[in-house]
Amino acid sequence: MALQNIGAANSDDAFYRYKMPKMITKIEGRGNGIKTNVVNMVEIAKALARPASYTTKYFGCELGAQSKFDEKTGTSLVNGAHDTAKLAGLLENFIKKYVQCYGCGNPETEIIITKMQMITLKCAACGFVSDVDMRDKLTTFILKNPPEAKKSSKDKKAMRRAEKERLKEGEAADEELKKIKKESKKKGTSTTSKDAASKGAATKKKNKNSDEDHSPAHSQADENEQVASDDGDNDVQWQTDTSLEAARQRIQEQLSAVTADMVMLSTNEEKKKTARKSPEREGKVHENGVSAHEKLVHEIMEYLKKGSPATQLKSFLGSLSGTSQEVMDALFIALFHDVKKGLAKEVTKKKSYLAAAIQEEGWQMVLLHSIESFCGKASPEAAKEVALVLKVLYDNDILEEELIMEWYQKGVAGSNKSSQIWKNVKPFIEWLQNAESESEEE
Repeated sequence: MALQNIGAANSDDAFYRYKMPKMITKIEGRGNGIKTNVVNMVEIAKALARPASYTTKYFGCELGAQSKFDEKTGTSLVNGAHDTAKLAGLLENFIKKYVQCYGCGNPETEIIITKMQMITLKCAACGFVSDVDMRDKLTTFILKNPPEAKKSSKDKKAMRRAEKERLKEGEAADEELKKIKKESKKKGTSTTSKDAASKGAATKKKNKNSDEDHSPAHSQADENEQVASDDGDNDVQWQTDTSLEAARQRIQEQLSAVTADMVMLSTNEEKKKTARKSPEREGKVHENGVSAHEKLVHEIMEYLKKGSPATQLKSFLGSLSGTSQEVMDALFIALFHDVKKGLAKEVTKKKSYLAAAIQEEGWQMVLLHSIESFCGKASPEAAKEVALVLKVLYDNDILEEELIMEWYQKGVAGSNKSSQIWKNVKPFIEWLQNAESESEEE
C-alpha cells in the first residue's frame, strides 16, 4: 500500500517518519442511493491515532451529507459521489485541526476532554497543550463519543491490588501457622507456669499487707520533718556579702549584662535597616507585619471555613495573588497545619480539595513540591508518612506514576538530596518499579 507523509507541509520531506496510507475511494450505488466508500479509512485512522468514526463524521459535517462508519465491518460511507482529491483535502483540514500539535506541528498528539467539556490536544513531543476551536461541528460528536482512555494505568493498578491481596492472604496463613505452633509449645509448659504464677501472687499479697502496716508511721514522720524544716527556715536571717571580692564580682556581672544589652540593641537596629532595604526578603513583608505567605494561608483558611464545595476551589485559587507554588504551599498548610500524626488519613479525608486544585496542566508537580516542603518543615511523624500520602494520592488518580518518579529522581540528584524525605519515599518508589516490571512480564 502506497504511503505518504502526514501533513501537506511535510510532503517533500523524504526523511519524515510519520506516514499514513494514501486514500482509496469507491463510488457505490446509483441515483439517490449513490454513496462514496473510503475503502482504507481504518488504516488511515490508525496511522493518525484517531477513531475512524471521527474522520467519517468530519467528512459528513463538511460536505453537508449523511455519513456512517460501521464498527463491525470497518466500512466508511458518505452519501453522494465525491472525488478522492476533495476528500483528501478535507482529511488534510482534519489533520490540522485534530491531529497536529499547534505548537510544533508534530502529529503525535492525544485528544483530552477537560472537566469543563473543552477539547485539547496534548503533544507527546513538546508537551504543548493545544485548544481546539469548540465552534467546529465535529466537537459535539467528540464530546458525545470521547476517545477510549488508556487502559494500561488502570490495568496496572488492578493487577497490583490483586497481587497485594494475595500477599495479605499468604501473610495471614503464615500467622495462623505460627499461632498453632506457639499454642502446641505452651500446652507442654502450662502446668508449671500456673504454679509459678500462683506463688508470685501470694508473695505480692504479703508484701502489700506489710507495706500497708508501715505506711502510716512513715507518713507521720514525713509530716513532722516537713514542719520542722518550715520552722527552721523562719529563724534564718539573710545577709548580703559585703567583702571586696564579692563587690567586684557583682560589678563585673552588671557590666557584662549592660554590654549584652548594647549588643542586642545594635543587632536589632541592623535587622530593622536590612528589612527596610529589602522588603521582598523572607516572604514580602507588608505594612502590617504579615508576610504574603501568611496572608495566603489566612485567606484560604477563611474560604475553607465557609464550607464552600471543593469544585469551586480552583476558581478561588486562581483569584489569589502569588505563583502557583506559593498558592499550593499555602493550601497544603491551610488543610493540614494542625496535623502531626495521621497525615495520610487526613489527606484521604480532604483529597477532593487536592483533586480540584490540580485540574490544570503542571499542577501535579507543584503539589509534589508542596508535600516535600510541608513534610520537611513539619514534625518527624509527618515526614515518616510521606510514602503513605503519595500512595493515597496515586490510588485516587490524583498523582500520576511518571510524575512521581520524575520528582523523586530530581530530588535525589538535587541540592537537597540528603533530606530524610527521600529515604522515606524510597520504599514506595521501589514498589512502583517492581509492580511495573511484574505487569510487563505478565
